[in-house]
Amino acid sequence: MKFTGTDAYVATEDLTVAVNAAVTLERPLLVKGEPGTGKTELARQVAGALGMRIIEWHVKSTTRAQQGLYEYDAVSRLRDSQLGDERVHDVANYIRKGKLWQAFEADERVVLLIDEVDKADIEFPNDLLQELDRMEFHVYETGETISARHRPVVIITSNNEKELPDAFLRRCFFHYIRFPDPETLKQIVRVHHPGIKEALLSTALTQFFELRETPGLKKKPSTSEVLDWLKLLLAEDLSPEDLKRSGTNALPKLHGALLKNEQDVQLFERLAFMARGQR
Repeated sequence: MKFTGTDAYVATEDLTVAVNAAVTLERPLLVKGEPGTGKTELARQVAGALGMRIIEWHVKSTTRAQQGLYEYDAVSRLRDSQLGDERVHDVANYIRKGKLWQAFEADERVVLLIDEVDKADIEFPNDLLQELDRMEFHVYETGETISARHRPVVIITSNNEKELPDAFLRRCFFHYIRFPDPETLKQIVRVHHPGIKEALLSTALTQFFELRETPGLKKKPSTSEVLDWLKLLLAEDLSPEDLKRSGTNALPKLHGALLKNEQDVQLFERLAFMARGQR
């Protein structure tokens, strides 16, 4: 089975090579890139294209590696023992299976998404090394060893918010999703907005790339944000002429879909002020 992209996801050649290499090597695919470049959606599309079920583990700042394996609910067991509940005699009743356990015990090969691994503590990736390497782990409370019936396709995403440990990186196949070039971005837009007219698309993307490359921008708009912006332009039935900006208004139409903080809005307001001063 080879991943070549899907009707709903435009995958560049280097991305498809990375996915297929990770599947062949049976190593986790570590995908980095700006927020909004389709890293999480990639895992879903790979699962769909390869006919696999996906199990998603969305990491937060408070997430611990142990939660991916299992959690032992000692508090509930204590409460039940005080109430005389017969369930307390079987510790397995108080074991909550994590996402890795679910992936390991699946009857078929699945895609396991570990999303935004860089949000957690720096030790989080290292704490999963052995489990991802050996595809098994020990449950101390029950004395059993959980081994993967079928080695899952593991896709790990990172927004590059912090450096990941070298030992973890050595075990992964790495790919960085670069921001799409204009032609690739056009293909992506046509997938999501197939009826968009070429003149509007070209004008909007020209304006978008000019905005994105403005020096001093704190947060560059992403692929998902340009798709939202174009959806609004289509909903408002705006024409290419409607998108034209003058020196008195450097902000693009419906800029709230693209600029997400006041510093960037103020930057364009200052540019407009400077343009008026030069007249």
